[in-house]
Amino acid sequence: MSRTTAERTPTRPGAGTHPAAGLPGDYAGLKEHFGPLFAGIAAGALDRDLRRALPHEEVALLDRAGFGALRVPAAHGGPEVSVEDFTRLLVDLAEADSNIAHLYRSHAGFVESLRFLPRELQDVWYPRVLAGATVGNASTEKGGNALGTLNTVLRRTAEGWEITGRKFYATGSIFCDYTRVSAALDGRDGRRFAVVATDAQGVTLEDDWDGFGQKLTGTGTAVFDRVRVPDDAVLDRTAGSAEAVHEAAFFQLVLLAVLAGIARAARRDAVETIAARRRTFNTGLGLPFREDPLIQEATGRISAKAFTAEAAVLHAARALDAGIAAAVATGADRPEFTGTLPAALPESEIAVEHAQVTVPELALGAAQDLFLTVGASATSTAKGLDRHWRNAQTVATHNPIAFRARALGDYLINGTLPEGLNAIGDARADARADATTTPVRAPGA
Repeated sequence: MSRTTAERTPTRPGAGTHPAAGLPGDYAGLKEHFGPLFAGIAAGALDRDLRRALPHEEVALLDRAGFGALRVPAAHGGPEVSVEDFTRLLVDLAEADSNIAHLYRSHAGFVESLRFLPRELQDVWYPRVLAGATVGNASTEKGGNALGTLNTVLRRTAEGWEITGRKFYATGSIFCDYTRVSAALDGRDGRRFAVVATDAQGVTLEDDWDGFGQKLTGTGTAVFDRVRVPDDAVLDRTAGSAEAVHEAAFFQLVLLAVLAGIARAARRDAVETIAARRRTFNTGLGLPFREDPLIQEATGRISAKAFTAEAAVLHAARALDAGIAAAVATGADRPEFTGTLPAALPESEIAVEHAQVTVPELALGAAQDLFLTVGASATSTAKGLDRHWRNAQTVATHNPIAFRARALGDYLINGTLPEGLNAIGDARADARADATTTPVRAPGA
């Protein structure tokens, strides 16, 4: 399915509305506010998956309820929900529908980056976010670009900035009013971001994601053909800055929250299926499944995996809150800061690295163990129980666990902090020699 600019009907809100006004700033209040909406999303999740129906209506409801503005600072009129409480809410949403929680990743990451940008840019973008506007992602190129470089080009012309390129994995953009596009500046190495209106002339978004999981996230190809970009939509990015470190950790944290939600969904479906089941196997004890000690044990193991995954994710979220607090206290959150980053910032990334090694395996285990509690009937396509494993596996592939574990080992043994490059790309043929002296880690897809 292809959606060109002519076919889309953007929902960019007017400046007079403020969906986030009056939202509570604590998790208990937020859960009460969003709970009925999440319940409705959960009720339609299986049907949407079976029909491959993109959740446009559900996303629009969340946008109107202020979900995209939860992390806007109070100084700019937002609720300024903590990273921990936002993450708890995101796990709840992922349990309801992991696709919808995932597609907000790009927008949430953009909002995080705003707190580190110059005040004049904050004054442009925070009001738009508060009014309900959302921002997708168009960063990764499918191939042909060298590791750390980009083929998409942002250049200055006599008429102003324009961007040309082709991206893949443009998650969420098809639901959004804008998308943030990573690009080389005038063809040089390095990276800038251009925040492009998705209904701008020259923008084409395609729903051509062919993965076996997370099929409803709007992850597909994005094409930019000499798209005009206003000055206040061109954003700098300094490698190693507080913005770069925090946003990299936050982007991964969102994926981990999605995985924790999937584990909880597997637990939910196991409990509901067992409680309603009458049939049993002729090789068992002849007890109803709900009374069978082996089935009870399997359910307990699923629950323990879901519990542990969520606990790890929330621990990492608290580390990010601590990192932001340290950045504010030392002035590292200001664009002009040139000193040494406070230790809590890289430590927050290390916390996320730890969770990345464990949470995917826990979520995958919970989703797989779900099938130990039912039987052959669980494989019915109409039940869609396999979607939890498919979705967890798809999310887990975004950042290979082996690379994260290696980075952790290097940090613990040698004190080497994870190093991010500007972009995923083709490895150099001579990279093996460099890897012994200059460890690198490309950011996630």
